[in-house]
Amino acid sequence: MTTMTEERPPEPSRARALLSTADFRLLRTALTAYARTVEDRDELARINALHHRLGTYT
Repeated sequence: MTTMTEERPPEPSRARALLSTADFRLLRTALTAYARTVEDRDELARINALHHRLGTYT
């Protein structure tokens, strides 16, 4: 009698963070400096939204 073993795919490795907390702070600082130079209101709105989203990770 032969026993059939079912092969399972290997489990994915644990996900690692792409950016550190310090990276988020640096990006927010850079966005703040850039926002001070932007005159286009639509671009400034996008910068502010991104700045806010980055703040939720720090």
